Amino acid sequence: MGHTGRALKNIVAIGIGGSALGPEFVFEALKKDAACAAASKGRELKFLANVDPIDFFRATDGLDVEETLFVIVSKTFTTAETMLNARSCRNLILDHYKAKEGSDEDRNAILSKHLCAVSTNLKATAEFGIKDENVFGFWEWVGGRFSASSAVGLLPLSLFYSYDVMEEFLKGMNHIDNNFRDEKDVTKNIPLFLGLIGFYNAHITGNAARTILPYCQALHRFPAHIQQLDMESNGKTVTKEGVRYPEGVEAGPIIFGEPGTNGQHSFYQLLHQGRVIPAEFIGFTKSQTPINMDGEVVTNHNELMSNFFAQPDALALGKDI
Repeated sequence: MGHTGRALKNIVAIGIGGSALGPEFVFEALKKDAACAAASKGRELKFLANVDPIDFFRATDGLDVEETLFVIVSKTFTTAETMLNARSCRNLILDHYKAKEGSDEDRNAILSKHLCAVSTNLKATAEFGIKDENVFGFWEWVGGRFSASSAVGLLPLSLFYSYDVMEEFLKGMNHIDNNFRDEKDVTKNIPLFLGLIGFYNAHITGNAARTILPYCQALHRFPAHIQQLDMESNGKTVTKEGVRYPEGVEAGPIIFGEPGTNGQHSFYQLLHQGRVIPAEFIGFTKSQTPINMDGEVVTNHNELMSNFFAQPDALALGKDI
């Protein structure tokens, strides 16, 4: 409940990099799923990442402060962009209640109803005005870029979609973890197989880029998520010991992507006729939101999947002129 006793219906997740891209990707991926839409009905989740004030107004515009919970996500609680946005949101809360005179205790009570944090720095969160019981911790070794399944992602996503929904999400991640740990056949070990393919394309064949092509609009933030996972983790020219890579050994590939069929009208010309770029196509047999219109021979989803099959076929086999 908010400070005035009204239900908290809106969540603003404040974070940047891995503290935003993973959770935002999952949020977008599930938003139009029927069960997820039903579970989140009546609530709203916004993400505030960019220090640009435009992003602050985009994230808070139209929200009733008295029905909004602001979730500050920062492992160290020192990330410059996140903390500036957090202070802007704290001021928004206090300015909203400014007309209601009260003591410092009232101020603290107001903040305790509208602010919580995901962090490992209890000293900094307390100094910011967040009670310890409003801080959700996680292990220090959890890097921001791998935190979609920690409290970083699960707190705002569970508040929006419910924990029952997000528990199913965690079970799926656990299934993949077990596949990686237990499957001895490399061709059936999905994470290991994909990793080896990526290593081969980047370091054996020497391709400098990689594109992620989800033929599903729900995954429109997936390329950005993978971009951050890979390019922040592997975007280095030295080893852990501080030794430079040998000459000719490059860091990880440049990653980009867009959902199909949008990308086909943007950068596919270069894929087909410009240069070799390994491409990862992702498709689904069923749509989250199927449309069947009278008079249309091919459904929207079948049209999408026709493109999904045609594009990699053309890239792999080419076309005689």
